[in-house]
Amino acid sequence: MVEVFSGRTLLNKDGEFVDPEEALRNKVVGIYFSAGWCPPCRDFTPILCDFYTELVEERDPPAQFEIVFVSSDKSTDDMVEYYHDMHGDWLALPWTDDYKNELKHRYKITAVPKLVIVKENGDVITDKGRKQIRDRGLACFSVAV
Repeated sequence: MVEVFSGRTLLNKDGEFVDPEEALRNKVVGIYFSAGWCPPCRDFTPILCDFYTELVEERDPPAQFEIVFVSSDKSTDDMVEYYHDMHGDWLALPWTDDYKNELKHRYKITAVPKLVIVKENGDVITDKGRKQIRDRGLACFSVAV
């Protein structure tokens, strides 16, 4: 499992709590720093949804990949609305979890959107996930792993 979320609780789109140890075991993880108020985020999120759907939901077997949304929205309500309206069927760090600030510091997030792809141990594969998905689509996943 991705050590970076060890001891945390994540949410799925149904609002249910998810154990990251189970959900992220043996997976490469895209940590998606984003916000509904941000036009570039609203532009990239549908592209990320298509990428995720093709890679995880339509591939047989599914790729060992998961996304965790880390919100920069201004409130829980804003995060939930953006998450439900625009995001794929991936996981999220609860808006109320201040760990998001530690993650932003650890991965040097100064602006959104930012997609950081990490190995199980939290080491960065790339902090340019957004650019790579835009430029190369699914081809970037097989190279990244």
